Amino acid sequence: MRFDDLYIAGAAVHLEGRSTMAEALRDGRCDERTATRSGIASVAVSTGTSAPELAVGAARHVLERTDTHPADIDLVLHATVQHQGHDLWAPASYIQRCAVGNRCPAIEIKQLSNGGMAALELASGYLVGAPGRTAALLTTGDVFGEPGFDRWRSDPGTVYGDAGTALLLNRGHTGFARLRSLVTVSDADLEQMHRGRDPFSPVPFAVRQPIDLGLLQRAFIEDTGRSYSVARITAGQDETLKRALAEADRTLADISWFVLPNFGRGRLGSTFLRRWSIPEERTTWQWGRSVGHLGAGDQFAGLAFLTGAGRARAGESGLLFGVGAGFTWSCAVVEFTGTGSWATGA
Repeated sequence: MRFDDLYIAGAAVHLEGRSTMAEALRDGRCDERTATRSGIASVAVSTGTSAPELAVGAARHVLERTDTHPADIDLVLHATVQHQGHDLWAPASYIQRCAVGNRCPAIEIKQLSNGGMAALELASGYLVGAPGRTAALLTTGDVFGEPGFDRWRSDPGTVYGDAGTALLLNRGHTGFARLRSLVTVSDADLEQMHRGRDPFSPVPFAVRQPIDLGLLQRAFIEDTGRSYSVARITAGQDETLKRALAEADRTLADISWFVLPNFGRGRLGSTFLRRWSIPEERTTWQWGRSVGHLGAGDQFAGLAFLTGAGRARAGESGLLFGVGAGFTWSCAVVEFTGTGSWATGA
């Protein structure tokens, strides 16, 4: 979808501690093959703060920096991957109470690693769908802890970090980036890739813990064939990119900055850099390899780092791309305005 009056007013990421790859190798949490494949230098690690609390930290920061009043927020969306600290509980409402304090709709989005981008698409449609709607606060928050998840080994080639992120989307107001287009494509024929042959279970982690995504993916490929999986994934990714660029009246050559998932270096290269001929220095990878894959929050965090570090200049175009199990792909094209310095990175 093409947009004319939506702006990203602020973006923030809230991190706590770091765990280096060298430390993980030394104490046996990670192996040499993963270290080499991923290229990760360190990962962000919570020092005890829950995922929703990390999201609250990011949300408060972005609201303070943009001087946004709670009455201006018309929607709160919180995207998640992992357990949020309580069962049968609404983390989006907690974030609304602690960071905003108003009575607008507050809803959790659970589309795994594409959750932040899915929230951005839903919020965009919500804001332009009725007159008088002004702003949406989007957050993500994840902590990838054992026993349910092994951040170093559960997803071969990708190492996971803990963080809260936030993004403030405004309608008809200025911001550091103007949203030009946003497209999401889904292919549910690939949902079994993260289910494998496992039976449905009555409680979390009943089949195995920690999660082993490599095992599930291998089972799916054995059942369907590698060429089938590659063809479907490639087609979904290409369709999303082409549509987003076309709706923004851009080509790939027009894009100055790419905010991509913080996958390991091998996966990032094969999925994006080599396929699209993107130089690594035009991405946020050098920062991403210091924090790891932040679940649903890579794009918000990467955008906060990119603009907060002063790399993006007025008039340049940026491309945000997300992919999540299911499968869904989302691609947004933004134009940096150079107005304000309302983005923060850590």
